[in-house]
Amino acid sequence: MTTPEAKAREEIDRLLKAAGWVLQNMDEFNRNAGVGVAVREFSLPSGPCDYLLFIDGKAAGVVEAKPTGHTLSGVSEQSDKYMSKLPDHLASWSDTLLLDYESTGDETFFRDMRDPTPRSRRVFAFHRPETLRASLLDDGTLRSRLAAMPSLDKRGLRDCQIEAIDGLEESLAKADPRALIQMATGSGKTFTACTFSYRLLKFAKAKRILFLVDRNNLGEQTLREYQGYQPPDDGRHFSDLYVTQQLKSPHLDKDASVVITTIQRLYAMLRGEELDEEDEEGSAFEAGDSGEVAPVDYNPDIPIEMFDIIITDECHRSIYGQWRQVLEYFDAFVIGLTATPSKHTLGFFAQNLVSEYPYERSVVDGVNVGYEIYRIRTKVGEAGGTVDADYAVPVRDKRTRKVRYQQIDDDLPYTAEQLDRSVTVPNQIRAVLQAYSDSLPTKLFPGRNWVPKTLIFAKDDNHAEEIVHIAREVFGEGNDFCKKITYRTTGDKPRDLIQAFRNDPFPRIAVTVDMIATGTDIKPVEVVMFLRDVKSELYFEQMKGRGCRTMPDADLLSVTPDAGSKTRFVLIDAVGVTETNKTASQPLERKKGVRFDKLLDQVAQGLRDDDALSSLAGRLAALDQAIDDEDRAKIRAAADGKSPADLAGSLLDAIDPDTIEKEAGARFGATPTDAQYAEVEQELKDIACAPFDDANFRNLLKEIKKKTEIVIDEITTDEVILADYDLKRAEETTTKFRDFIEANKDELLALQILYSQPYRMQQLTYAAITDLSEKLTEAPWHLTTAEVWQAYRRLDASKVAGAPSDRMLTDIISLIRFATGQAEQLEPFRNRANQLFELWIGRQKNAGREFSVEQLQWLRLIRDHIAANAAADAEDFKHVPAFTDRGGLIRARQVFGDELDAMLADLNGALVA
Repeated sequence: MTTPEAKAREEIDRLLKAAGWVLQNMDEFNRNAGVGVAVREFSLPSGPCDYLLFIDGKAAGVVEAKPTGHTLSGVSEQSDKYMSKLPDHLASWSDTLLLDYESTGDETFFRDMRDPTPRSRRVFAFHRPETLRASLLDDGTLRSRLAAMPSLDKRGLRDCQIEAIDGLEESLAKADPRALIQMATGSGKTFTACTFSYRLLKFAKAKRILFLVDRNNLGEQTLREYQGYQPPDDGRHFSDLYVTQQLKSPHLDKDASVVITTIQRLYAMLRGEELDEEDEEGSAFEAGDSGEVAPVDYNPDIPIEMFDIIITDECHRSIYGQWRQVLEYFDAFVIGLTATPSKHTLGFFAQNLVSEYPYERSVVDGVNVGYEIYRIRTKVGEAGGTVDADYAVPVRDKRTRKVRYQQIDDDLPYTAEQLDRSVTVPNQIRAVLQAYSDSLPTKLFPGRNWVPKTLIFAKDDNHAEEIVHIAREVFGEGNDFCKKITYRTTGDKPRDLIQAFRNDPFPRIAVTVDMIATGTDIKPVEVVMFLRDVKSELYFEQMKGRGCRTMPDADLLSVTPDAGSKTRFVLIDAVGVTETNKTASQPLERKKGVRFDKLLDQVAQGLRDDDALSSLAGRLAALDQAIDDEDRAKIRAAADGKSPADLAGSLLDAIDPDTIEKEAGARFGATPTDAQYAEVEQELKDIACAPFDDANFRNLLKEIKKKTEIVIDEITTDEVILADYDLKRAEETTTKFRDFIEANKDELLALQILYSQPYRMQQLTYAAITDLSEKLTEAPWHLTTAEVWQAYRRLDASKVAGAPSDRMLTDIISLIRFATGQAEQLEPFRNRANQLFELWIGRQKNAGREFSVEQLQWLRLIRDHIAANAAADAEDFKHVPAFTDRGGLIRARQVFGDELDAMLADLNGALVA
């Protein structure tokens, strides 16, 4: 039987050969047999090493091999004995070895002793010897150059972009493997990426940067940004300095410094498979995990060192699930760009948020505009309907769109959720669009004749087709007025339609599914309409963001002749998409019923509640976008040099918990009391509101506002009213539990492990679970697993199975996974462990492994121990009664032999998956 050690050696040999190393035993030693030679059991002064690595005939590094399942965190210290001074007779790159690998074949760590702080990092496989040779010949390592980057040239950069680049480079200098940049939609994330890409290529001498996009058309937009980028210290364009490639085929240009692609295409390339372009058009936000994805194996044509830097734009959720292995294949720093970081995102990036620039702040700064919600409800849209029997009804083939007529024998009821999925009701679409048309001149955009640029999100391609035809009818316009822009668009190419929608007066309305949902920059959009629901909070934020971009008045007038200034956009909700609490950011405007002049007077009289100050900030930010330089100068003269945007920023800071906490800490120490916190909050509000005490200044603002005022009669969205007291308590309990996770995300080891460890390498500990459970019961939370479990059952019993056990601390793992969206079903941890155990047994049998009756009895005991404690190791066999009663560790080793440790590691990974 193959021992774990032998199995590890076989896999290490395979990986070394695949990476281009020549393998030798000592009796066939020839250090010049290739660029890279790996010699087994080579004798060094400290003893024989498992593999000595020669590059160009000179000793360069060592591989320390360990059995499959062996943990490697402490092995690098064991490898240090080989890193001491080498014999004088041995040809080498240095007096000591420079490269250090530890590997089990399934897991490999690498350390370069030339780095400023040599630290082992996990790698998918071994580097090619040619790559290591180039590095050894260079004037240092990538990490050493990242630690010595020159100061940033700030010309042409916004403050938020400077903060992002400085924060990122500080993180890279510390060799943090992952870094997350949060920048609001429209604040120039791609321009920021171009800037730091240029710096990484020029100053850090990064070989190649990978830029991952959500969909193919975003790749084209990103390519244009890179090609047009001009660094401040060089008059040439980026594409004149560095080759930039968007992957359209499996061929990767070896000279490319920046490669832009979707994660789907990269996965197919690693697997050696073909990819249909259509597979790159659907957004990963909605696709999610669609079943088991085959694992990636080492591909010699795409070595792990192919990219030094990976930029993942919008950090879509696919990188945390089945596609994550694609990122972990490469030995590269991962930089995330997002407008809306979630718990999943923060967990994946190990909480390393290097800069924050939220949407609310971008509105105050004039980078983006705020939004208002306009709700349209229809009877069918709310409650569904019924297709009456005894009539021949038209039936359309979704694929061919051919219509036939069919007699139905029974009434066919349908729900609102089935609309435009299984049943299409043209009159429902017509009612929504007619309501929109009727509201344009009266409530939405009074005094304007041109329909504002409108982006409509449909459920699928067939639904989009219906909307296009009905929109043309409702508005009495021709084909140019309304266009469908999806990957199934015929005639004009989607990119040409997007360009026309962005730059030309026509079309006025674009209907899409998700092709323009994320990233696509169409600044003239003033209306975003949802005729589909969205389940992903992040995706909704991205879709909503298509309307938030600002633009110069002249540019807006060139496509919408009577538009004036873009100071806001309208989100039209025809399906209740805004009523599911998925929006991460809220409108600044919270006092719709209060006029601007009245709100000013109320603040002057002492009104200080957060909603009022937020609304005033939103109104001032919009005013700043609408006024001319002359009026802005008048306001500055009356407000000590402050513009309306500056005043808005002060108001927003005064109600920002982070700002208040920082100021309170600076004034009263690390732990200010509630009274001290309230004192600082009140003082910040009074300072921010002080300019409005001056009646002359208020009157000036009122007069200037009158010149640009647009009457808006907004319809407020209804909120769901919970009639049942228990349901209300349940909602409060689950909200409190999610708040607990959010508040403790930096401390909860369980949460860190769930989202920070690599694909299929997650493992929790009993100590981490105990700590989590104890903190949950402490003030201010005072929650128990059973209480939270029951609350979820009350809210949706269909998603909850079974009940937690008082003795099973591990059930809290199930709660965390359910609360954070990792599991769709809440069930006791033991149930899940049992299911995974049976799958594990099945895999063993399929591999030809048969267990004796006694072995199965031991395996079930191990299963139960893992289910209760999240892990099992050899030490448990010495103390746990269930094991000691059967002979403990001695008997277990007799039953399983040398496979016990590897089998325990395998079961730990399989059952706590």
